[in-house]
Amino acid sequence: YLKMASRSYIACVLCQRAVQLKMTYRGMSTAAHQQPQVDFLKGALHRKHPGVTNLNTLRLPEELQVAALSVIHRAQIMRLQERTQSLTNFLWSRKRAIEDVTLKQKAISLEKELWEKEMAKRGDIDEQAVEDRIRKKVLSELRRTTYHWTPLKYDEDLGVVYMAARLAGAYAAVRRALNEIKKRDSCFTPHSLLDFGSGLGTVVWASHSCWGDSLKEMVCVDSSGPMNTLAERLLKGDDERGEPHIKHVYFRQFLPVSPKVQFDVVVAAFTLSELPNVKDREDAVFTLWRKTSSYLVLVENGTKEGHQMLMEARDTLLNRRLSLTPDQRRCACFKPSHSVFWPCLFLTVFFLQCPHELMCPKLAHAPIVPCNFQQMYHPLPLPGHNEQLMEKFSYLILTRADQAKVETQRDVEWARLIAPVQPRSRHVHCRMCCPDGQLQHLVVTARKHGSGQLFYSCSLVYSWVLLFFSLFFFFFFTRLY
Repeated sequence: YLKMASRSYIACVLCQRAVQLKMTYRGMSTAAHQQPQVDFLKGALHRKHPGVTNLNTLRLPEELQVAALSVIHRAQIMRLQERTQSLTNFLWSRKRAIEDVTLKQKAISLEKELWEKEMAKRGDIDEQAVEDRIRKKVLSELRRTTYHWTPLKYDEDLGVVYMAARLAGAYAAVRRALNEIKKRDSCFTPHSLLDFGSGLGTVVWASHSCWGDSLKEMVCVDSSGPMNTLAERLLKGDDERGEPHIKHVYFRQFLPVSPKVQFDVVVAAFTLSELPNVKDREDAVFTLWRKTSSYLVLVENGTKEGHQMLMEARDTLLNRRLSLTPDQRRCACFKPSHSVFWPCLFLTVFFLQCPHELMCPKLAHAPIVPCNFQQMYHPLPLPGHNEQLMEKFSYLILTRADQAKVETQRDVEWARLIAPVQPRSRHVHCRMCCPDGQLQHLVVTARKHGSGQLFYSCSLVYSWVLLFFSLFFFFFFTRLY
């Protein structure tokens, strides 16, 4: 009995020591978490986290919806529902035109492969006949495998079909992108706006929803005369003699020629995909950036092609900036006050969607998965439309912020969620693109992350399209693992 009692006593002592060690470890962990942190909530509830930038289900402004339905009903387009679906599918699956250099390299590679197969055969070879046969095979294969890009020429009928198909979705995407500026730069009040590739004028309506009557000049540029006419009809409520619902909107078919004319906000929504080659897209991006005094907003479909076009534009501006010497940068400035920090002609900081200026890590991994975002919206109440739809899009916002403003914005360096948050039992999986240019997978738990489960609570309310925690939190938590 004495031996059994001794064993029980020893086991009890060991258990007590284990409990003490566990409590000590928890105390150390809690103390570590209580070290100074960035007050990113600023007294707000976790559901009001400053990284939460998504919007509730969007609806077109009442005046715009009424005018659009009036235009559509008056046009009496035959097979409207079928044509709407066909155009939607076409625009979503659209790719960039293949470049001549790429096509030539593909043809040479294919020709070399076919010649090797022919030379491997035994017997005499009629080189002329083989050459003709190979040429035909190469041409046939190129026709079969090459995407045939064709420009869209909008007449009045196609413009109405586009209105039925894309008006609400395009409005939702642009409104969501502009909300990022309003959320992150609440003091910014634009007075002028340029919409390149304006189409039906959705950017005007979305920007008016964000900033109201502070905009005193809105220039819409679209090469299609019929689209400009439809946009004006929407502004006037489909009444030729009516007053426009939004004042100070001007329609043009060409960009302002003077390089000195700049706008507070410049937007190109679903426009880069309408340009036939890389050279035209680069020229357009450079021109738009020269005309930007504060923010340049680029929006495209949330496909691989749309994402890659935005990264193409991003890299184009970065490479152009890095290719200049400091003296050339100063000479490029339109405003002397900016020359001390960054050239006014070239971007100072990427605002969104990228949290860094490094190579896109998603493009470095195969298969390529695009960075895209989602916004729920109510489509036009037309036959064949659901009550709610989801717009999936990619966007990029660049700014000319001065040094003080950049430092203020970077007090908290945000990572970007790149996949849906996955809640599990007592933990949450978060996949992010971080300010250091790396993709990270973080498992957030209630016990380890945040005093009073604050960080864990914040992670639970996130969706795919939200900013996440500060860089300070990120490196601290990764050390714990």
